[in-house]
Amino acid sequence: MYTHAITRRPAPNFASGLTTANHQRPPDYQLLLAQHRRYVETLVDLGLEVIELPELTEYPDAYFVEDAAVVTPEIAVLTNPGAQSRRGEPDYIATDLAQFRQTARIREPGRLDGGDVMQVDRHFYIGLSQRTNPAGAAQLGERLQEFGYAWTPVPVGDGLHLKSSINYLGGKTLVMAEDFPGKSLFSGYHQILIPGQEAYAANTLAVNRHLLMPKGFPQTRAKLDGLGMPVVELDVSEVAKMDGGLTCLSLRF
Repeated sequence: MYTHAITRRPAPNFASGLTTANHQRPPDYQLLLAQHRRYVETLVDLGLEVIELPELTEYPDAYFVEDAAVVTPEIAVLTNPGAQSRRGEPDYIATDLAQFRQTARIREPGRLDGGDVMQVDRHFYIGLSQRTNPAGAAQLGERLQEFGYAWTPVPVGDGLHLKSSINYLGGKTLVMAEDFPGKSLFSGYHQILIPGQEAYAANTLAVNRHLLMPKGFPQTRAKLDGLGMPVVELDVSEVAKMDGGLTCLSLRF
């Protein structure tokens, strides 16, 4: 069960952040703030104490706080983000995490985004992606091994992050985009496969026996309803325009 989460208020210049999405409509700051507020309220409703950090205009992607650190019960590992424009973000969350955990850092030549790290009980799957390189994955894996965790590197393929395509929902269940290239690595799990037109919904977040999913994906909703956990749909249209998802918006521990 999670007891805490760290989030960050989006900055007014969030739309100048990194994105590969093609917008039919430009990103809307006021709408993003409303969506972010509802996200935070949902975490509070599920029993988490939420620490909301102030906006960082010098880092317009910094509200994607998950990329800045990997938090376990024993340690918080500050990352070294793969995108040059995001390298300073971990410095602005280090003090807050140090209140709860001892901290360590990923060092050059390692590059790591938290969105590439998925924990399944005592095992970590670390995506090798556009933002996380083998050196970064190895540094994190070696640090986690000190606390008895195992880890496996996972080629991500064309996706931005590992958790853009696959997420752990508890028990032996994973939700996964059906075209995810690393599917065979997870053959021992119950796989909920998401069709291509709803692939964005693979970024579903399990929080305290509830499932938070992006709004507007009926096929995915029907599959998740079959798991017997309450499902909460959240509108994250403006987050999606910036290549983000539900998992990106908080660090949960």
